Amino acid sequence: MAPREVVVVGAGVMGAAAAWQLAKRGDNVIVVEQFVDGHERGSSHGASRIFRLGYPDPFWVHLGCEALAVWHELEHDARVGLIVQTGSVDHGDAANVGTILAALDVAAVPTELLTPRVAADRWPGMRFEGSVVFQAGGGRIASGAARLAMIEEAQRHGAVVRWEEPVRAIEVSGERARVVLDHEVLDADTVVVAAGAWTSRLLNGLVDLPPLRVTQESVFHFAPRDAHSWWPSLIHHHDGATVYGLETPGVGVKLAEHHTGPVVDPDTRDAMVDPGSRERVVQFVERWMPGLVPVPVDEVTCLYTTTPTEDFVIDRVGPVVVASPCSGHGFKFAPLVGQMVADVVAGEHAPERFRLRR
Repeated sequence: MAPREVVVVGAGVMGAAAAWQLAKRGDNVIVVEQFVDGHERGSSHGASRIFRLGYPDPFWVHLGCEALAVWHELEHDARVGLIVQTGSVDHGDAANVGTILAALDVAAVPTELLTPRVAADRWPGMRFEGSVVFQAGGGRIASGAARLAMIEEAQRHGAVVRWEEPVRAIEVSGERARVVLDHEVLDADTVVVAAGAWTSRLLNGLVDLPPLRVTQESVFHFAPRDAHSWWPSLIHHHDGATVYGLETPGVGVKLAEHHTGPVVDPDTRDAMVDPGSRERVVQFVERWMPGLVPVPVDEVTCLYTTTPTEDFVIDRVGPVVVASPCSGHGFKFAPLVGQMVADVVAGEHAPERFRLRR
């Protein structure tokens, strides 16, 4: 079979993962990205992301296990370490933590159920209350290095990456598609749209998407009181709210609320940290993280693009493939999403719950 001509729109982590997998399989790939390499306008910037298997649904636990194997494949191919398995902790509300523990048990993932006192002895920089589940396979992803590794591997297999090339339109003609740039039109067998918060705008009138809610989330880093302390990745479930955390080496411990930011337009958002979120996260540090100085040393915003069910979207309509508005929890699955996208381009299907007509 002759190589397919594929244009990937977006060079965030999902577009990078798709380009890597498509080029590795022999397709002719062009990636077009509207901003500069490493920009902070979307969802893929920053040096660290959480990796965890702790979900309340066994579907996601199994998917995380599959993703970990593909992360190791990327590490092998790129000859770089990307996953640091510090372990991950879920603690707080007993019902939430119990559901996560049950899902991990269904998936046969080894766990430890700890008392708050034992957990505090293990991680003296943290306070605990209620149920505590530790999963040794969790940890963090060197996210900036990971996206770059995917881009470089895609290029090594022949992909062409074009920065600062905004897409003005996507047009479909029969079984082929055209990607309209400022000074050129790219003709392709398939267009993969991995545009995150810009997905709805690009595909308006072409694909019947689920509602995609774009929010601006605030993220903070705090300095450890002990420079030699060890921090697992963590999810704290308390009073109906969720706070996540992980270490970013050289910066501090990253903490943020999950799904609390305002709805924004990705082109006109102010990129300003929410003062209310800052206040709440500082109060969280004062109450639950005695090993951190409760003053942010760094703060930034990022975008979530969320479906009503928080499932991804990986499906095709004619020559257009939609690649994963990932609902604020997708980075850890990125290499596996790249495989799924490449499968869809080749005529296969992603999991049923990721399809447009699920």
